[in-house]
Amino acid sequence: MTDTALAGASADSAATKRPARPARPAAKPHGQWKVDGKTPLNANETWKQEDDGLNVRERIETIYAKEGFDAIPGQDLHGRFRWWGLYTQRKPGIDGGKTATLEPHELEDKYFMLRVRIDGGALTTEQLRVIGQISVDFARDSADLTDRQNIQLHWIRVEDIPEIWNRLEAVGLSTTEACGDVPRVILGSPVAGIAKDEIIDPTPLIEELGERFIGNPLLSNLPRKYKSAITGHPSQDVVHEINDFALVGVRHPELGVGYDLWAGGALSTNPMLGKRLGAFVKPEQAADVWLGVTSIFRDYGYRRMRTKARLKFLMADWGPEKFRQILEDEYLGYKLADGPAAPKPTTPGDHVGVHEQKDGKFFIGATPVAGRLSGAALVKLADTLEARGSYRLRTTPHQKLVVLDVEKDHVEPLVAELDALGLSARPSVFRRGTIACTGIEYCKLAIVETKHTAATAVAELERRLADLAESGELPQALSLHINGCPNSCARIQTADIGLKGMMLPTPDGDPSPGFQVHLGGGLANNNREEAGLGRTVRGLKVYVDDLPDYVERVVRTFVAQRSEGQTFAEWAHAADEEALQ
Repeated sequence: MTDTALAGASADSAATKRPARPARPAAKPHGQWKVDGKTPLNANETWKQEDDGLNVRERIETIYAKEGFDAIPGQDLHGRFRWWGLYTQRKPGIDGGKTATLEPHELEDKYFMLRVRIDGGALTTEQLRVIGQISVDFARDSADLTDRQNIQLHWIRVEDIPEIWNRLEAVGLSTTEACGDVPRVILGSPVAGIAKDEIIDPTPLIEELGERFIGNPLLSNLPRKYKSAITGHPSQDVVHEINDFALVGVRHPELGVGYDLWAGGALSTNPMLGKRLGAFVKPEQAADVWLGVTSIFRDYGYRRMRTKARLKFLMADWGPEKFRQILEDEYLGYKLADGPAAPKPTTPGDHVGVHEQKDGKFFIGATPVAGRLSGAALVKLADTLEARGSYRLRTTPHQKLVVLDVEKDHVEPLVAELDALGLSARPSVFRRGTIACTGIEYCKLAIVETKHTAATAVAELERRLADLAESGELPQALSLHINGCPNSCARIQTADIGLKGMMLPTPDGDPSPGFQVHLGGGLANNNREEAGLGRTVRGLKVYVDDLPDYVERVVRTFVAQRSEGQTFAEWAHAADEEALQ
């Protein structure tokens, strides 16, 4: 038999043994408007197209506030209300083990969480007093500082919402698009316009974006939530690596001051850090660039599956080079200059403590415990600041407050007065570094309690580790982030010690609230060059009641084992698993 015949026989034999593979089914569309058209591919996209979420305000004011909670239909209650900063809160008494088994209507109470939108964290004392008085009058004195620079109130009745809006809007505040599939609050440097070492003041840009695009139907139907962060301060104080869009102030060697562009960051259950696009954004280009990136998300974002409907998934598929090319070619119509990365920060980005402003006055950064305050405390704070000649303050992305424009002679008296209000300008390492999400007290997604847990842990660790603090062996910075569920509102993957709420088994078979532990995460700061996610160790979990014991143990082990100059995060990634238990 010839070689050709042998080859043919072999091929025939193979064909009889291996039937042809069926053709792969065509890939399902992602629901990208520019690729697949605008036909909705799920119920969520259907109701968003049927009636813009912004339109629900009129129904709240004319119908629901008059007829009450039971008059609200489901798509408004669980959907469009978010466009105006409103979520139903959790019904008291439902334990975390039932969070995943009950339907939303079984978990929710007939009260709302209301999120006051504070772009750039900028507040006047008049605005602060109004928020505090709303809390006293309508929210059972509740008030939480969030790590998105908002203030959240609870126990809000739908009947009271129109009056609340009237009071907020009378002083230039709103709840517009504080939640929902929209551009949410724009994070901004808490020391914008006042810091001596500021590179560029982003305040005019943030104000322009708010005026042009917030509440604008052009961008009121995004695939999912969209988060922005803009800073011109060298401390990189707006957690830019975990936002959908971010600008970081830099100096270009030829073009002067401007911004370094980032996109595609977000945490939750599938954390991804944002990507530098290598582009330098001039100040006059910045608003167009924000609109361009936001429009890419609107037009190309994945809408078919809610679990993939964040910009980070598009960035993961495209990569930063293609993303930048689409931005320039399809949305800007011009090329952006290449630009430098921002250098490593040399100062902490939480701005805690007393610092001189560029005008010779001082700003004071102070922290409550895990963001928890009260309406009465906010009113008292406004009165206290005005009595000391300060009429401006800022919220921060670290659940803290920064008081501005304090004369030198008033600094120490004001520090003492802040402390009396529960705001420490000279906190312990643990009070300074601890943040916590809303938790099971109010959140329908939560599994464990967080705010009380955080307060207990801070107090216990201050007491137990006082010897290390006194000897100078305690690290100067240590972040402890406590989250009530896997969604990472408290940024657990980017903390030295991050805690993800979950139910843990017990010897008697009755699950108990606890946490999965993440170790060694962090964003770019004065202790690390760049952002990195925390390490998880299989089986490393801790019950809520045992949390102070665990943190004390792991901190003491770190102090005993660390090499010279080694940070906790560096040690946590290098240590043997036994040392982390």
